Amino acid sequence: MREYLKFYIDGKWVDPVEPKTLDVDNPTTEQVSGKIAIGSPADVDKAVKAARKAFATWSVSTREERLDLLQAILAEYQKRSADLGEAVTEEMGAPPSLGSGTQVYLGLGHLNNAIDALKNFAFEEPRGQALILKEPIGVCGLITPWNWPINQIACKVFPALATGCTMVLKPSEVAPYSGQIFTEVMDAAGVPAGVYNMVFGEGAGVGAAISSHPDIDMVSFTGSTRAGIDVAKNAAATVKRVTQELGGKSPNIVLDDENFAQNVAAGVLAMMPNSGQSCNAPSRMLVPKSRRDEAIAAAKGAAEQVKVGDPSNKTAIGPVASKAQFDKIQGLIQKGIDEGATLVVGGLGRPDGLEKGYYVKPTVFADVTNDMTIAREEIFGPVLCILTYDDIDDAIEIANDTDYGLAGYVSGADLEAARAVARRIRAGQVAINHAFDLNTPFGGYKRSGNGREWSEFGFDEYLEIKGTLGYAPA
Repeated sequence: MREYLKFYIDGKWVDPVEPKTLDVDNPTTEQVSGKIAIGSPADVDKAVKAARKAFATWSVSTREERLDLLQAILAEYQKRSADLGEAVTEEMGAPPSLGSGTQVYLGLGHLNNAIDALKNFAFEEPRGQALILKEPIGVCGLITPWNWPINQIACKVFPALATGCTMVLKPSEVAPYSGQIFTEVMDAAGVPAGVYNMVFGEGAGVGAAISSHPDIDMVSFTGSTRAGIDVAKNAAATVKRVTQELGGKSPNIVLDDENFAQNVAAGVLAMMPNSGQSCNAPSRMLVPKSRRDEAIAAAKGAAEQVKVGDPSNKTAIGPVASKAQFDKIQGLIQKGIDEGATLVVGGLGRPDGLEKGYYVKPTVFADVTNDMTIAREEIFGPVLCILTYDDIDDAIEIANDTDYGLAGYVSGADLEAARAVARRIRAGQVAINHAFDLNTPFGGYKRSGNGREWSEFGFDEYLEIKGTLGYAPA
């Protein structure tokens, strides 16, 4: 049983101002696996004061000092990688191949990218007689989700450190264990007191206190669009910068070519990892009407190969993260059936043989139209919708007919054709044949948010631009 009952403020582990705890469930067993302290606005205020004090010195630290700190964090992160992976498996039900694999690797990737970007990042640029400066924005409030907990902490904390900012982090209370161990890594690495602070809490308490605090200069939030709207409203009164990575309903346009069946199968398999709990998941598959039957057969075959089960099974996908998430997914599956979509595979209830745990059947719907609820709302589970199109213009219209614009996908053998389609998808990141690259910007159009994360693209969110006129002699 884990007990994490202190916060990390001003370089020390401290008790909450007001003692309050929250039980944390293991989604595999549906049993309590630990408890965490839950903070209040008073705890946030203490953390912000520490961050504000530390900003005076950290903001003028040298590139070399920041690089030395990031290298120290890298060494400690590597020492604790097994602990981080075990934490994700326990808090999310992620199998070891995901928890100790991709989840931990992504954090390491963002750290290495921040180090590489910092080495040559241009904080100053002469322009005529002026000097353009990029300076740290100040104290940052970082609010992270439960679905990729290490990834989202890493792609906020490391750019903030690299650019000279100080911060207050609120990890998700649903998946807090990895956030605790991440904080232990920061402490062991010798992050200067007050530069990094961590307070556990719920969105309505700690999250709202962070987003509304008058001495926080920017908020970086990842989560649902609904919660992102609340963050922006809370932040508006103090005119602080708000960057958001929110929901998605990403299209995957499968082109009509000789690789069609294998590309359909690949699209199914790209939907299922992390139990479908990815904001950029390719959840709407668009296929030519003339190949509907072939698409259904290929999708069914691929989905039936996805093993669901206990995280100790390395081939399995685990449960979804919570009962609330399980119930939401079940409700949307029922909605798909009620609205007339064809259930190809999966459906309601747990997979056979799994009586406990928040497991969801890998599910595929066909004959989905873009006005159905399951085509409009983010399901955040292993549920794929197949829609059909007449021609490429029709596919593009359907793909872009969404409130979201986080990601898009194009699958096809003809690279030039795929490139042309990718240019027309209105999304912040478009992958051809499911390519992946941490060096690219990540963020959304429309209600999927604003701002960008990853690599040097994430640095700009934590910087203010100053023009110094007359800097050089005439």
